[in-house]
Amino acid sequence: MDFLSSNSLLMLEKSMGFLWTKQAAVLDNISNAETPNYKAKVVTFEDSLRLQLERAAKTTDPRKTVRAALNAARPDVFEAQESARMDENGVNVTEQSTELVRNAYQLQYVFSALSTDLAVLRTAARGQ
Repeated sequence: MDFLSSNSLLMLEKSMGFLWTKQAAVLDNISNAETPNYKAKVVTFEDSLRLQLERAAKTTDPRKTVRAALNAARPDVFEAQESARMDENGVNVTEQSTELVRNAYQLQYVFSALSTDLAVLRTAARGQ
């Protein structure tokens, strides 16, 4: 086990992976806004994380820890089924642009939290 990698750092790593996946899906959606029959991609992470944490809480197996739950959580990508257009394209560009901005703010927050955690480690390594 890596003693420098706390559960919070692992959670930040998982959050960055989710946000990266979400960014790619939103960009795919925007680039396919005029493609007939294209269904918008939706990315979720919370349900997978919640399920893994609930499994860890219900077991007495020492291998099913919070850390193992964090490692097992993965972003879920699925296609939205709704479509209001005649060409059956399910992309709402305004909605996707809003998600892109929201994702950028979330990434900014994760990077800030990661920077803070690493600053604490750096201070501890210097012995200050």
